[in-house]
Amino acid sequence: MRGDKSLVDAVSNYFTQNNLTVVDIAILQPADPFLDMVGENLRRLIFMTQSENGDKLCLRPEFTIPVCLHHIASGNTTPKNYAYVGEIFRQTSTGVTGFYQAGIEEFGAENQAKADALSLSHAISMLRYIAPEKNIKLLIGDHAIFADVLSALALPQGWQKKILRYFGNNKQLRLLLSDLAKPAEMILLPPPISQLAACGNKTALIQFIEQDMLEADISPKTGRTPKDIADRLIEKQRLAHRQLGKPVLKALNEFLSINISLDKAEHTLRKFACRYKLALENVLSRFTARAEALDQQGINLSELRYNAAFGRSLDYYTNFVYEIHDDKREPTILVGGGRYDRLLTMLGACSPIPAVGFSIWLDRL
Repeated sequence: MRGDKSLVDAVSNYFTQNNLTVVDIAILQPADPFLDMVGENLRRLIFMTQSENGDKLCLRPEFTIPVCLHHIASGNTTPKNYAYVGEIFRQTSTGVTGFYQAGIEEFGAENQAKADALSLSHAISMLRYIAPEKNIKLLIGDHAIFADVLSALALPQGWQKKILRYFGNNKQLRLLLSDLAKPAEMILLPPPISQLAACGNKTALIQFIEQDMLEADISPKTGRTPKDIADRLIEKQRLAHRQLGKPVLKALNEFLSINISLDKAEHTLRKFACRYKLALENVLSRFTARAEALDQQGINLSELRYNAAFGRSLDYYTNFVYEIHDDKREPTILVGGGRYDRLLTMLGACSPIPAVGFSIWLDRL
């Protein structure tokens, strides 16, 4: 890749032809945003270093977070598009390796269905422009639909958060659901804590934990607070008497097994919601609007595969996600992207900014 200037030139030509401004992103980045928000799979691959005054830095492991930070720091208004091309760095078994990526991020579009469709359209068009010989397969998913299914099934909040963390890792998710369907093991706690947690007396439990920490010479203001610990203990105690019922487990397994072309997906999802009496109208309306916007972009819906169990491993995705695979070298991912509406606020934006974008792995071409 380092010697293949033609691909980078082709990317630059695509940006120019589509009136996209390329943003310059520094290779050294503050480490904390990545450590907090990218997810465990990528977190362990980050190459860490530090500044002269001891601040934690890293070689940029991806572009989305730095582009968001650039947008916030610049004070630019929205809607705003950013294009980029350059190296990212991740640790491998042979050391630190650089990979070339190019992509487009779009912030602040009012019509989110249209923005989603335009993002995927750009990804397909750009890939075909720089590598026209590639045979590709298109895969889409939606984190929000799965989150709404969990909510509609009235699962405890603690379970919902835990299950959502595994979304996209189908093997681990199925194992977790199987474990939750088993009778829970009783939690052995010291009698005073057990009694307070069992009756849900949070105020008294917080006071007991705080006093216990002070006696052990542990500051209640360092790390997890007494309130955090009390909330977690009460939730654990409550869940210890519950297990995932067979009807709920059946519904979840059926949902996660949906794998169908997009032109048939809406009908299948609505039948699923009707069969289990789940209130999914809001999220399915957004799904329908996006499918219509994709169709208006000239994308053949029968060539798009919707997999209900598909999610992307980066923690910041909230909704629509997609990948483009090399049809001749499965499961090689050429493009990965999706919507991340919470990320800019988490990074310090003053108000919520809807966002969607993608990256192409140029080395894999």
